[in-house]
Amino acid sequence: MTDMTDNDFRRELGQQLRVDSVRISTTAGSGHPTSSMSAADLIAVLLDGYLHLDYDRPGDPHNDHLIFSKGHASPLYYSLLKAAGAVSRAELSTYRQLGSRLEGHPTPRIPPTDVATGSLGQGLPIGVGIALAGKRLDRLPYRVWVLCGDSEMAEGSMWEAFEHAAHYRLDNLTAIVDVNRLGQTTETMVGWDLDTYAARARAFGWHAITLDGHDIEAIDAAYAEAVAITGRPTVLFAKTHKGKGVAAVDDQPGKHGQPLADPDDAIAELGGERHLSVTVAKPDTAGAPHIFPVGDDRLPTWKLGEQVATRLAYGEALTALGAIRPDVVALDGEVSNSTHSELFAKAHPDRYFEMYIAEQQMVAAAVGMQTRGWAPFASTFAAFLSRAYDFVRMAAISRANLRLSGSHAGVSIGPTDPPRWRWRTSRRCGQCTAAWSCTRRTPTRPRAWSPPWPATPGSPTSAHCAARPSCARIRMRTSASVAAGRCARPTKITSRWSRAEQPSPRPRRQPTCWPPTACAPGSSTATASNPSTPPP
Repeated sequence: MTDMTDNDFRRELGQQLRVDSVRISTTAGSGHPTSSMSAADLIAVLLDGYLHLDYDRPGDPHNDHLIFSKGHASPLYYSLLKAAGAVSRAELSTYRQLGSRLEGHPTPRIPPTDVATGSLGQGLPIGVGIALAGKRLDRLPYRVWVLCGDSEMAEGSMWEAFEHAAHYRLDNLTAIVDVNRLGQTTETMVGWDLDTYAARARAFGWHAITLDGHDIEAIDAAYAEAVAITGRPTVLFAKTHKGKGVAAVDDQPGKHGQPLADPDDAIAELGGERHLSVTVAKPDTAGAPHIFPVGDDRLPTWKLGEQVATRLAYGEALTALGAIRPDVVALDGEVSNSTHSELFAKAHPDRYFEMYIAEQQMVAAAVGMQTRGWAPFASTFAAFLSRAYDFVRMAAISRANLRLSGSHAGVSIGPTDPPRWRWRTSRRCGQCTAAWSCTRRTPTRPRAWSPPWPATPGSPTSAHCAARPSCARIRMRTSASVAAGRCARPTKITSRWSRAEQPSPRPRRQPTCWPPTACAPGSSTATASNPSTPPP
């Protein structure tokens, strides 16, 4: 620190972050200096006044977490690490060089970076996972700060994060949106309309603050307000200028993702190089991360040759594992009664997280939790995991330690709802009859459908019912017509009961006689629908 006031120092620090961003992207011949320059003041105030992170002990569980969701602003991120003493000036000059820890987008190769970012729309959802871990798992007061770009506000995953953070009342999460208006090729949909952004966030249940992102005093006040809010997350929408401080690129389109054309003039315009350092506040180390109790260490077993649904085995094994290992947590995409993770939820409710129908947020939350040493198991239908493909890809770059379980995978998932076979007992005949009809073959369905049962003597056919006029009210095709190849598939029964004769709706039940020929004529067997296996 110097003799200047705190806010004067922060202004100078912001300029230093801009200068270093220009300098290292020029040396690398690539990078995103203008995207870094817009958020420099926001980061300067955060670094000097509100972030609690021991850069000498990046693994300390009490540390705050800072995520650059706009990972392309890596020049700014590495410049703040230099100011905090986490990297040297010499290493800063290796930006984007082969073998350097300072890659084009931040990765966990350089502590205390939690996750790889740069694929937009992922930092905030991951931040939700870390904040959940702080609230419900670690039970420590660390905060999660996420720097977002305004372009990524068009990503659906961002709004999954907004919804979940509000639902779980994550007041330890603060999103900082750098609203510099300009994307890669055009202006964003909302531009500098901060009120629209704020209204959307408030509708999701967030505390929203709008401010000038280059006004040091306003930034300081906004952060102070954010940390004082309880019961809900906070988001700052800060109006900024892309390329702030250098006239040639300040709020100019077409300057995204490229070094400045005249870096020496730009550095001079920014006031030249500075050599400021920041003593970042250390976290309060009182208290230890919560440890859940362990229980019975018995694992489920099955007899050789016993048939068991893999998803049921997953649920039972996961539940048993949760009793053995207190670090195991489970997340599910609101299909826990199918994946059977509901067994874990019942046995270990404090370590189960319902992520609803939001697969991107589910995988992101799992990635966030594992940064704190938890072992997440995330489950849903296998096909739905494809919606979170890019989160899985980025998790691999982050070397994330997580497990994804997809049920109902394979060539055919089989019947999860009752099959379409319909058996009905005629109320007049008292005879189990096959109530089915068929459709004729068409050029688009060339293969004949095999009859569901052989047309043997005594089988339930229309001829049988024809002898009983009251049964003829049910329209049927004979087995012979199916065997002759005139049918492609079974279709729903058509009933000709009058309104007065229409039977009352009954719950679906298994047949009370099987096969149908086992029903004696004149019996009064009740209606049965949808057997679990097709006719022989």
